[in-house]
Amino acid sequence: MSAEIPQAFIGMWGERRREYLKNHKKALYSHYQMNLTLLQHLEGTQLQAQQLYETLIKQLAEKENVTEQLKAENQLEWVRQMNNIRQRATEIVYNDIIYK
Repeated sequence: MSAEIPQAFIGMWGERRREYLKNHKKALYSHYQMNLTLLQHLEGTQLQAQQLYETLIKQLAEKENVTEQLKAENQLEWVRQMNNIRQRATEIVYNDIIYK
């Protein structure tokens, strides 16, 4: 019987960070690989980015009064505003975490 090896959860944000490092920060990418810390770094990036993304969406929706009431009254407008909020949150996560 072999022991279970825990799998790191990299996710969407971790994969985007990996691609950024691989294509734009080659020395840093190599450093993480040589020190066997790449997966740990990507997993931490995934967690941090996901938390920021969710927090931003919640804060922006609250600030801009995009509520469940709006969703019930005008679903199309709610979807439009939420898509806008998600896009802005994505850009902030890229700039603050992924592209650092």
